Amino acid sequence: MAETQTFKIAAIPADGVGKEVVEAGRTVLDTLAGHSNGKFAFDWTEFDWGSEYYAKHGVMMDPQGLEKLKNFDAIYFGAVGWENVPDHVSLWGLRLNITQNFDQWANIRPVKFLPGVASPLRKAEDTELDWVVVRENSEGEYAGLGGRNLSGRGPGNEVAIQSSLFTEKGCERIIRFAFELALTRQVKKVSSVTKSNAQQYGMVLWDEVFSKVAAEYPDVATESVLVDAMSAKFILHPEELSVVVASNLNADILSDLGSALAGSLGLAASANLNPERRFPSMFEPVHGSAPDIAGQNISNPIGAIASAALMLDHFGLHDEARVVEAAIEAATSKGVLTRDIGGNAATREVTEAIVAALTANLVVA
Repeated sequence: MAETQTFKIAAIPADGVGKEVVEAGRTVLDTLAGHSNGKFAFDWTEFDWGSEYYAKHGVMMDPQGLEKLKNFDAIYFGAVGWENVPDHVSLWGLRLNITQNFDQWANIRPVKFLPGVASPLRKAEDTELDWVVVRENSEGEYAGLGGRNLSGRGPGNEVAIQSSLFTEKGCERIIRFAFELALTRQVKKVSSVTKSNAQQYGMVLWDEVFSKVAAEYPDVATESVLVDAMSAKFILHPEELSVVVASNLNADILSDLGSALAGSLGLAASANLNPERRFPSMFEPVHGSAPDIAGQNISNPIGAIASAALMLDHFGLHDEARVVEAAIEAATSKGVLTRDIGGNAATREVTEAIVAALTANLVVA
């Protein structure tokens, strides 16, 4: 019998509903491992970093946290943000601290339309829709360059400068990643999104790199679209989309729009990848910490569970990832839905329904 492959995963539930949905994802993954006949297992280490940690220590994570994380196979993240910490402090102190320092430059956000989940998009009723947003995750508008100055001049005179950073290397690697992803999809097309008519330096560089890389992929259809026009296209012509690649800010906004069109941000999964595997990659739902519903057992665990499927793909467990995705679809098709997508099921009820479908599929297989 082959030796069990054990994956070391750092769990960081962090704040609010992050704790509930990470627990749900871990339940699904452990169930999957328990039915693998010893093929694989997960070795979990949980870290209590987040806003509660900040209240005790004045920082969002252990100052040695990156050193502690670097030898894990992956990081499974919940959500960050709470009223006791300014949002920019909590984000840069934890999530962006990890993604930036671990060079997790490729952020993957699939847009999935699930059976049984009503979409506000009319075309979703009779059109097959399935696309993925590829987000440059290391520079662009979120590079963190700039500062605040001249406050000494008195009230109303302070100046804030926030600079975007676009490098040829950064543009090329994420655009090439998008083309390679497109080659694996049924519809081989890459849509590049910028605002280069108004941002004439960084985004014109992006456009030039896109044209150069596109020439190396003659079998992949391409288009370059301004971000405002792409926002309209998400709603009016989503059937034309397959892989959408964009800068840090634009892809962040567009992916949230895509998830809302699919029914809820609670459904949205993401992967923060270091494709070279020099550092662990991080997998997390797109939704926030949702303080208004935290601890009430009503949050939607599907985004976190779908993120766990992306982690399985990262581990090379592709069949198992498809089994998890099929279990999600089985649960939603039966109407086991949380309130954000029109149901009244609790977090644990949705998790149990997914586990039941997962177990049934594994037994049949």
